[in-house]
Parts: sequence; C-alpha cells; structure tokens
Amino acid sequence: MSAFAHLAHPQAPAVFAQGWAMGAGLILAIGAQNALVLRQGLRREHVGAVVAVCTLSDWLLILLGVFGLGALIQAQPLLLEVFRYGGAAFLLGYAALAARRAWRPSAGLEAAGPAASLGATLSAALAFTYLNPHVYLDTVVLLGGLGARQPPELRAAFASGAGLASAMWFSLLGFGAAAAAPRLRSPSTWRVVDALIALLMTGLGLQLLLQPL
Repeated sequence: MSAFAHLAHPQAPAVFAQGWAMGAGLILAIGAQNALVLRQGLRREHVGAVVAVCTLSDWLLILLGVFGLGALIQAQPLLLEVFRYGGAAFLLGYAALAARRAWRPSAGLEAAGPAASLGATLSAALAFTYLNPHVYLDTVVLLGGLGARQPPELRAAFASGAGLASAMWFSLLGFGAAAAAPRLRSPSTWRVVDALIALLMTGLGLQLLLQPL
C-alpha cells in the first residue's frame, strides 16, 4: 500500500484541512518554543537548524499523540506533575536570563556577545521542546486527542495537516525574523525583545506553578 494511500480517502482533504487549522490555531500563540525561534532568527544564528529541530519535534509529538500517547499521558497524573514543576523551573530560569540581558545597558543585537555554538543552540531548542509541558499539552494531548478521534484511516491525514502548519509557522517565524534583523539592530530594540521574552517566560512559568495541568 502506498505511503500516501490515506490521502485518497474521500474525506481526507477535509480532515487534512481540519488538522492544519487546529495545528495553526495552537502554534500561533507565542510560547517558549516560538520565542526561541524568534530570538535565533533575529540573531541570524543557526536558524535553519533550530527551525528543523522544532518542526521535526512537533511532527514526532503530533504523531505520538494521534496514535495513542495523548490518552496515556492524561491517565498519568504523576507524570503531568513532573512536567508541571520541571517545566516551571526551566521557564523561570530562562526568564531570569532574558531579564538580565534586557537590563544590561550594553545589550543589543550587535553587542549580544559571541555566537553560540550549534550544539548549544540545538540543546536549547531541544530543552524548550521536551522540557516544556505546554508543548506536550498542545501537540500530544490536544492535537493528538483530536486526531485520535478520527477513524483510523484518516488519522494520518489529520497529523499531516497539523504537521504542515507547524513547518509553515516555524519557517515563517525563524526566516522572517532573520530577514527583518538588519532593521532591528538598535540596542533598545533588542532589549525590548528580551524584556518581552522574560515577561512571557515568567507568565508561563507562574501559570504552571499556580494552575494544575
């Protein structure tokens, strides 16, 4: 059977579009993962690699959710609590680093220090993906739960649509920011970016601490 046989189903285009719309609706909300892609795009550092890691990770988690992992996670309260507190600590720690960069008078896009290595950058991208409970909630639990409700022969179409939305968004965010970077080189602009990232991370971290998953 062809790998694309699922797309020949009469309802496949509608389910594919539904997956794309649901994926786009969830991923467009600026979260920790998106903030990292935006920052790397503005710095024009390893943009392609970060976009690829975030996109492929989303694909993996969407597939796992659509084909059963979402229900398993929802049935494990202890696992959700581990994600909750570990993710909160990670997000608040990164918020402190972003706030420190914003506070420094010399902080700016051109004066942001030496470029980070590819390994360090990819490690950060992986951490923002797999240590962040919101990623699991959006991709595995919410998208996966919706996809799992489809008939078995249509689940791949739903996952394909959601995966396409993820690839389009991360590419637009990363490469779009890279294209705009030459116009955003002033230290004050870069400090505003870091301040907004710090506020975002703090809000997400506190939300995890104060509201059960």
